[in-house]
Amino acid sequence: MTESIATPLQSTVDPVVELRGITVEFPGVRALDDVDFRLFPGEVHALIGENGAGKSTLIKALTGVCDIDAGEIYLNQAPVRFASPKAAQAAGISTVYQEVNLCPNLTVAENILLGREPRRFGAIDGRAMRERARTVLERMGLAIDPGSALGDYPIAVQHLVAIARAVEIESRVLILDEPTSSLDASEVAELFRIIRVLRNQGTAILFVSHFLEQVYEISDRMTVLRNGRRVGEYLPGDLSRVELVSAMLGRELRVLEEIERVAATGGDAAGRVPVIRVDGLGRTGAIEPVDLEIHEGEVVGLAGLLGSGRTELARLLFGADHSSSGEIRVDGRVVHLHNPRAAIAVGIAFCSEDRKGEGLIADLSIRDNLILAMQASRGWPRPIPRRVKDELVQRYIRALDIRPANPDTLVRNLSGGNQQKVVLARWLIVEPRLLILDEPTRGIDIGAKAQIQKLVTDLATDGLAVVFISAELEEVLRISDRVVVLRDRRKIAELRSADTDVDAVMSLIARGHGAPEQREAV
Repeated sequence: MTESIATPLQSTVDPVVELRGITVEFPGVRALDDVDFRLFPGEVHALIGENGAGKSTLIKALTGVCDIDAGEIYLNQAPVRFASPKAAQAAGISTVYQEVNLCPNLTVAENILLGREPRRFGAIDGRAMRERARTVLERMGLAIDPGSALGDYPIAVQHLVAIARAVEIESRVLILDEPTSSLDASEVAELFRIIRVLRNQGTAILFVSHFLEQVYEISDRMTVLRNGRRVGEYLPGDLSRVELVSAMLGRELRVLEEIERVAATGGDAAGRVPVIRVDGLGRTGAIEPVDLEIHEGEVVGLAGLLGSGRTELARLLFGADHSSSGEIRVDGRVVHLHNPRAAIAVGIAFCSEDRKGEGLIADLSIRDNLILAMQASRGWPRPIPRRVKDELVQRYIRALDIRPANPDTLVRNLSGGNQQKVVLARWLIVEPRLLILDEPTRGIDIGAKAQIQKLVTDLATDGLAVVFISAELEEVLRISDRVVVLRDRRKIAELRSADTDVDAVMSLIARGHGAPEQREAV
């Protein structure tokens, strides 16, 4: 794969924004490592990468949200260092985030001119404010009443109002962070129309998205990040979708090849009652209806890029989100998973990808974190006897090789790998029928990764049903019996791991063409 960075723009125009050798470090992690990035006026530049690639950190470094440890930022060839997003905005750089940060209780005009309201005789001039808002809305081709309440409009229109606010500020650089994540096809089309209008007016647009089809449709150039480093800068026409996916995911080191999955169910699975079966399970705006069976002793991998629907499906299986269609059967019986407690009651456990935010209580000890799920399943009025608690904690600390082995150690002081082991042990204590693991090896060292992968394969061999989610396709294929491929929030294929390879799965993800009986992604 050859890096391509030449564009017609570069021969006549200097970049409006340029980042050179940017490095950003947080405690224990280098979020950006010597990254270069250029953004030219009158272009849409897509920034692409999986979770943890450094996209958000790059935006924060550019807009003054976080400090940079090395490197330089240039605005119109002049070195700059913004102390805050307000300073970046004053210099002409505006950001519209995935979650609209406007005030739905105010009018459209009040949101567009918030903090810059025109005044007359010391008071806000409502008429002048509405006229200024109407001017910018007409410039964007939007037929929106500036005097109407923003909260009366759907999220798609609120996104457009947020962009109108940036346009009214006369931003030279507009950053759109996952702007289409909650939009339907018609809303995306309207957003893209606005983006093209602004691009043609000379605005430089940084477009962050995990939807590959949209990236190819709207972008003039693409920069790919992986693990905090720049992989390359490309013209869309010079990089196929398969090559783009390969650039995003990379290839994992081959130090774990000794871990092999032997299918526990094999060809006999079709005649057995699955531990869990879902028929048409979906959630509007999150994932389209999915059919899936998972049998005892089977590892089913979910493969796909960020935004493909992997986590959304996992959350539906655990009752963390409510489904809008379909049904779930556990051991052949229909169950209604209105919340995680209902899922735990029928033997379903879930390790979230957000280990720190949803998996652990950092200020509690290893002991207290380990027994949380078991205590919750018993009910807080029925405390676990201290002797039973100590026996369980010691058993699982030994079984998972949690270090340090002192149960009174605060979880916040553990390495990422040992924190992940604590989350796994917590759920194993309640002896689930189905264990859902969402990115269980992300952000941990190679040794801890090998231990966790080996644990998953051993658990399946002992009869546990497992759903395994990972952005690393080689990892998914290595330990799964079957792989469900997701793309753009829908299931596009289901494959036996023994009958496929990484290149075949990457091709499916890139092109969306599944087996003949599967629906194709659009």
